[in-house]
Amino acid sequence: MDGSAALTAETVPSIDEIGKAAWDAQANPEGRPFHPFVAYDFLHALEESGSVKPETGWAPRHLVLKRDGEVIGVQPAYLKGHSQGEYVFDHAFADAYRRAGGRYYPKLLSAVPFTPATGPRLLSATEEGRELLASVGPQVADQLSLSTFAVNFPEPAEKDLLEASSYLIRSGQQYHFRDAGYGDWQGFLGALNARHRKSLRKEREAVASCGVDIRWLTGSDVTEDVLDAFWTFYQDTGERKWGSPYLTRSFFSLLTERMADRLLFIMAYRNGRPIAGAMNLIGDETLYGRYWGRTEHVPFLHFEVCYYQAIDFALSRGLSRVEAGAQGEHKVARGYAPVATYSAHWFRDANFREAVAHYLAHEREAVDEEIAYLSEFTPFKRKE
Repeated sequence: MDGSAALTAETVPSIDEIGKAAWDAQANPEGRPFHPFVAYDFLHALEESGSVKPETGWAPRHLVLKRDGEVIGVQPAYLKGHSQGEYVFDHAFADAYRRAGGRYYPKLLSAVPFTPATGPRLLSATEEGRELLASVGPQVADQLSLSTFAVNFPEPAEKDLLEASSYLIRSGQQYHFRDAGYGDWQGFLGALNARHRKSLRKEREAVASCGVDIRWLTGSDVTEDVLDAFWTFYQDTGERKWGSPYLTRSFFSLLTERMADRLLFIMAYRNGRPIAGAMNLIGDETLYGRYWGRTEHVPFLHFEVCYYQAIDFALSRGLSRVEAGAQGEHKVARGYAPVATYSAHWFRDANFREAVAHYLAHEREAVDEEIAYLSEFTPFKRKE
């Protein structure tokens, strides 16, 4: 890379080559909120379990920034042969690039595989390290003769650093719950207007009337029996949505061995038998809903397990946010507000970059308008 000879940037094909201590010192440094998805244990479990590997189109190429041989920054990155499992859809870019005679794949992607959750991507204990990572990414992609380098779901401050380093910014939209000082579930209900408060109560009562028992399982309560049941749920959802599940069964065991206190399984039982469940990860400020599945249909059970129980748990733990995954306008009526998410895109071809920049300017405007429109339909009492 350019600059001082003491600074080096390289990519490595396994997070093992960086090591847990060096990675976590940059990903979750002391004094900052813990983000579970960029923790070494989470990303390493993906690789060790075979969920992420070159054969699945996710070849690790993590960026490592060093000064005098000491790691001062890291960035999770993967050489991708497709655009699956990203939740930022760039198929139109790939098609346009191909029609123009170029080769879009392989591409470099900085993201947490299969995880549409906003969080840090430029991982460094210092602001200087984050700025250097933002600037070095395009250089690395250019040296590898790649057409594009994308960064999915960066934090807003990182978005600004990336934009200053020649990335184009793309807007997306999700639905998040934010605690506005509710205190507990009853406090949250009290903030709703009468119509929506009645609707939420009816949905929760409908689930309870079917004899469903909901349990929160974390830490040592997450046994292999729980994981076996959840694996069945996860496979069902995966087969219906993606054709085949992204994650292997061993991933869930490895993650539980290493991060059990950061896992929350919200499980639904009927007659003592598990019939549905959702897996969440617990950050210092946010509860992240990730996977859901069921073996029996119960009206409103999805809303209960994935949305209402998540809010209840977050409030009980003093967490200020719940991110319940991608998509779903139906979340608005259940207390989740529309928010902007971001991705950043660098293109080696200047002409293609110009065309995409024009497109993204119009897309960002449309996303902003939709967020403003949907925000008018939140279920909370109107302030006088």
